[in-house]
Order: sequence, then C-alpha cells, then structure tokens
Amino acid sequence: MKSWIEISAQRLTANYRLLVEAAADTSVLAVVKADAYGHGAQLCAPVLAQAGAAWLGVTDAAEGAAVRAALTAQGVSPEQQPRVLVMSEAHDEDARLTLEHRLTPVVSSVLQMQSLAHAARERGIQLVDVHLEIDTGMARQGVAPGDDLEEVLQWLIQQSVVRLDGVMTHFASAEVTGSHQTAQQRRLFEQAILQVVSAGLRPKWIHAGNSSTIDNQNDEAGTGESPLCWLRKLAHMAEANPMVRSGLSLYGYSLPLECEQNYAGRSEPLVHPCLQPIMTWKARVTHVREVEPGMKIGYNGTLTAARSMRLALLPIGYADGLRRELSGTDVRAGGWVLFGSQAAAIVGRVSMNLTIVDVTALPSVAVGDEAVVLGKGITAEDHARLAATIPYEILCGIKAPRLLL
Repeated sequence: MKSWIEISAQRLTANYRLLVEAAADTSVLAVVKADAYGHGAQLCAPVLAQAGAAWLGVTDAAEGAAVRAALTAQGVSPEQQPRVLVMSEAHDEDARLTLEHRLTPVVSSVLQMQSLAHAARERGIQLVDVHLEIDTGMARQGVAPGDDLEEVLQWLIQQSVVRLDGVMTHFASAEVTGSHQTAQQRRLFEQAILQVVSAGLRPKWIHAGNSSTIDNQNDEAGTGESPLCWLRKLAHMAEANPMVRSGLSLYGYSLPLECEQNYAGRSEPLVHPCLQPIMTWKARVTHVREVEPGMKIGYNGTLTAARSMRLALLPIGYADGLRRELSGTDVRAGGWVLFGSQAAAIVGRVSMNLTIVDVTALPSVAVGDEAVVLGKGITAEDHARLAATIPYEILCGIKAPRLLL
C-alpha cells in the first residue's frame, strides 16, 4: 500500500476506560457515527464492545446495520452486543433496517413513530424502543417542550407498539463553562422531562452532552454543580439512568475549554491531557529527486527553491484528505510529515494525489520509506490549525485503507 491508516485498539480501549472512569456514575455511549469520525466504525465498534461499551451511536440505519455485521463477524454474540442508537432521526425507508438489526432509533414526531409501528406490525414485532430527542435550542432535530411535546407523549400513551426507552437532548456549547446558552438548554430539558414524567411515562435513559461534557466538570456559573452532576440529578428525578455521549475523545482529541464572558471561575479539563490519538496516517515515498536553486515547485510555482534541494514525493493529496491549506509557499510555511522523529516540510501546493516534501536535511530518505502524515508529532489539531478548521473535519476527511493494530 502506498498510503494507509493504522488504528490502535489499545489506545481506543484506554481512552474509553478513561472516559468511563471520569463519568463516574453516568453511563457512556460510545459514538461511532460518521465511520467512527473517520477511523472506521467497523474496526472500532468491536474494540469498544470488548472494552465494555453497552451503547454505540451511529449516523443512520445503514451504518447501524454495518456495525452489527462487524460485531457479529468479530464473534460478539447477539446477547453480548451493545445497543446501537441511530442518532439521526428515523425516516420511512429506515424502518426495515432498524427493526431487522435491532437498532434503537431517535425520533421526534408522531409521523416517524407511526412508520416504525406500521413496519413492526408487518413483521410481527410487538415492541419497538425509541429515544425521543428534545430540541432545547439548537434548531436541528427534536421536538420542542410544550404543546408539540404533549402531542407526541399522548400518542405514545395511546398505543402499545412503540415504547419510550430514552429521552435526550444535545448541547450547543458544552465546552464553554458558565455558558448562558447551556443554562437555557438545561431549563428547557428539565421542563421536557417534567412533561414526560407528568404524562406517566418512565423512560429508562436520560442522556445529554458530548465529550466536552465529561471533560468540562467545572462549577457551572457558581452553582456548585458540574454538568454530569446536574444530569444525574435530573435522571434520578425521572427514575431513569443518566448517560452521556462521547465521540471525539474516544479517538484522542477534545475541544479546548472556554469560559463564558464575565465568568469568574476557572475552566480546567478533566480528561483532555490523558487522551491518546488512536490514528496514525502513513504514506510511502514513491520518488526522490534533486532540484537546483531557482526551480519552481508544484502547481503555479508557488515555492521557488532558494538552494539545491532534495525532494521526496508522497502518493497522497487533497483527494485523500490532506488539506490543500497545508501547502508550503514562498510566503507561508505549510504542514510537515515525519520520517522517524525528523520533520520534512511540505513544499509547493498539495495536489490531488501527490505531495512534495523537503528531505534535504534527511539524506537517508529513499523510495519505499514510510512517512507519518498524521500521528505522533503532527496531530489532527495541527492540520486543523493550518486549515482554519476543526479536528473533526480533518479526521472525517481522510481516505485510506485502515488497519487495526
């Protein structure tokens, strides 16, 4: 292979167990949606199951079916397999896969649940568990507390096929300590849970928050109550189990914590310093050449050799997920790769399938040698900084065969 990704099962397991320990009495749903944030859901899901994950989160029913198949292929029995939450709201065409592969759909409308109930009756399935999403202020998925939620709850009460197994919401600013937006979202979620309980429904699970919710266990706005403490109290009130959904941290990254403007307290991360990135992206040198001073390098000659240079060619580019913003030009330093512990700068523009790096100071580099494109010494955060984006986008954009180590 000219380019490949190595996934560390040991680091993934360690990250998951660190998050479980930090979450204490709150269950952790391991999010493997978007192909495990680019790491390969079918590789990561069995590792997480073996590490003890009771819940996995996927994008849609098709991804859930693929995760079920991977778990089975790795010898995880149906009884031992985690439950799989389909985190994007269910649609009519998803009902068959959802039921066939024992997935738990996220819903927010009567129409979605009617479709599931109809598909269940056709297949002789007597009970379908769903998780109801509450829109507390992101204006994405979910039903709003109040009249809209009441309509959904009354439908649930009046039928016997669809069962409310969980109620959830998603916070827009979990990484911001003292966030006014989060405080408002909490109040709306509390209102929704009170509506659910007052209607006589008893979900088993109440869940909210992401990796930053675990990482950001700071005193919220001087209340003396961390996000997870609040979640546990709310779940206890509803006689349910609390759960938080962790994604990015599983793969070794966390968003930097911030403080709301005028917030007087401190914001210290709990797990971020201990996380280990689990992905290493490598490419093999396909060509080495010498160029003279004055030679233009790459498309549009954006870098001119100021001296004699030795250049190595890597068979990757923006088609593989190496961002074009990592290009090195005459006026701007770009990204770099590593040969062992030694850095080689990217020179000229990153093109579709090829990238040039400067190995003038590395005379031993030869055709066939391995370069680390992303890993120890150059992280997704480094790539994101150079590309003016976030680590999520970097990780999800990489295209290469994946190997589990």
